[in-house]
Amino acid sequence: MRFVMSSYGGRGDVEPAVVVGRELQQRGHDVLIAVPPNLVGFAESAGLAAVAYGLDSGPVLELQRRYFTCYSRTPWKLREISRMARETEAFAAECWTEMTRTLHSVCADADLLLTGLIFEQPAANVAEALDIPLATLQYFPCRPHGRLLPFLPPLLSRLAMTGNDWAAWRGTRTAEDTQRRELGLPGSTGPAPRRIVDRGALEIQAYEQVCFPGLASEWADWNSRRPPRRPFVGALAMASPTESDEQTAAWIASGEPPLFFGFGSVPLGSPAETAAMIAGACSALGLRAVVGAGGTDFGGVPEYDNIRLVGQVNYATIFPMCRAVVHHGGSGTLAACLRAGVPQLVLWTLPDQPFFAAQLKRLHVGTGRRFSATTEKTLIKDLRRILAPEYVAGARTLAAQTSTPAQSAAAAADHVEEFARLRSAV
Repeated sequence: MRFVMSSYGGRGDVEPAVVVGRELQQRGHDVLIAVPPNLVGFAESAGLAAVAYGLDSGPVLELQRRYFTCYSRTPWKLREISRMARETEAFAAECWTEMTRTLHSVCADADLLLTGLIFEQPAANVAEALDIPLATLQYFPCRPHGRLLPFLPPLLSRLAMTGNDWAAWRGTRTAEDTQRRELGLPGSTGPAPRRIVDRGALEIQAYEQVCFPGLASEWADWNSRRPPRRPFVGALAMASPTESDEQTAAWIASGEPPLFFGFGSVPLGSPAETAAMIAGACSALGLRAVVGAGGTDFGGVPEYDNIRLVGQVNYATIFPMCRAVVHHGGSGTLAACLRAGVPQLVLWTLPDQPFFAAQLKRLHVGTGRRFSATTEKTLIKDLRRILAPEYVAGARTLAAQTSTPAQSAAAAADHVEEFARLRSAV
């Protein structure tokens, strides 16, 4: 069969689709993946044929970081917030145009189109126009449900999520309908998530089910169908060795287990201040730290005796060697921590990340705080909390309830193959 994958965002957003694409290709299928221009090389390095899709994702990720930082810290700066919102809308409109044209040109003979969570609208519209099956990879339970936050009543949770879908659709409807007309489709009559569900898409839940107790029961009806519509497969990660692993592991082994700090592919606004904060907190606690650079340029940052700065590392190798992990709250990093059995501190910047932090608090394996509100004092307080024996023991216990990367990849590919085969027979 021929599968076309599309995924947008940073490396952590694109990696799940790459994992599924690679698994399908190893099973003998023809796979093409569409990713942002800046991540074509990453997809090709995994052995997949790749095409550029939309615009470079780096600038919009940085814009999103600044937007949500401003929105959460200084919500009274309405003019600045409105300006960044308009920039985001303009970027999305231009990006959708490129995405729609690219997907339409490569999907004509596809047996299935799979899309990631960010910018799923173009993929949904192309699949509808070409009448091909659609699958989505959801690394966060984004469809309305009652388990969003532990303190919200289920009904209120579902209403809030449904309302957010409608608000987002109304804000982007004009741009999306322009693309739909180019595809020969009528204007949209509701949010893309609702249309995706109504067309009977496969919605793969690519995160650790243990983070959202009760969700499987709430969605049991979806998964009692043939084929299941919202199967849980666990987090999808490559877990590939890197050039930094051996030296990093040697440094860790030279002393007491350190903390690991990593902030994903979205650049930090002030790397020097962040490094100083980490060094100060570690000194106060008598700890060492490994700092993963990710998308941040730490060049020119002073050296600290208790910090080792590294580039990319294999989380599956390095995290089990650490006391705890401090990170941005991305689903892939969070899953790697769960699998490693280490406590977590989420310092979030984007709107989906605090929901994972809330679940970690409920499970007593971690906590969270807005990154822009973090100081050396709060960092010390939060680290003391997650390094308490009950959090360490809880994280180790929870690790036994998670999937392995190989199990998750195989399960996701199984569902994609079954869905495409059954849909083609209809």
